[in-house]
Amino acid sequence: MRIESLVERLSADLRPIRPRSILREAAVLFILGLVELAAFLAMGFMRPDMPVAMAAPSFWWKLASTGLIAVLGAGVAIISIDPVRSPRAGLRWMLACVAVIIASGWLIDAAHYGLSDLITRLDWAHGVQCVWKMVALSIPPAIAFTTLIRLGAPTDRAGTALAAGLASAAWGAFVFVFACPSDDPLYIAVWYTVGCGIVTAMSRAAMLKLSRW
Repeated sequence: MRIESLVERLSADLRPIRPRSILREAAVLFILGLVELAAFLAMGFMRPDMPVAMAAPSFWWKLASTGLIAVLGAGVAIISIDPVRSPRAGLRWMLACVAVIIASGWLIDAAHYGLSDLITRLDWAHGVQCVWKMVALSIPPAIAFTTLIRLGAPTDRAGTALAAGLASAAWGAFVFVFACPSDDPLYIAVWYTVGCGIVTAMSRAAMLKLSRW
């Protein structure tokens, strides 16, 4: 068989595909995020003392921190879906942001709480509930990122999956901030880290498995 004929047979059923648009993908994720947040608040999960909570620096710290990581993770993941882009530099920036967030939380904690009973402040019963709620809220963005990764062609699938997992975890935590009953930086640092760690690990493993070509 001639090469020309073989190429024609192999390409006969091919159809043109719609080129990727980073802006379009970012807009889809943004809309999905807003829908989830609106649905969460519409179901009555917002904490009843929200006006009081908004006066606390720690409330804005956890809201801004989770939102920042979600945005950075989403940006790194979307960009690195392109086969010629690597997520590694973005992941290093995210790590630096996490370090700054933890350090700033410690400053808030030292300024307002001092040294008190750690066991009481951690509130294990509520902490475990917070973890599973954050995990549940992270599922929709994780599904969205998995779909985008499957439609793309990342060459560093592990790095892209890690960034997407971090973004999903941070978004779940961001939405949960509006219902979280605690503004104690120690509580937030421990339980939000546990919840985001679980989501990141599970999402990364699932995305790596589901994004194979």
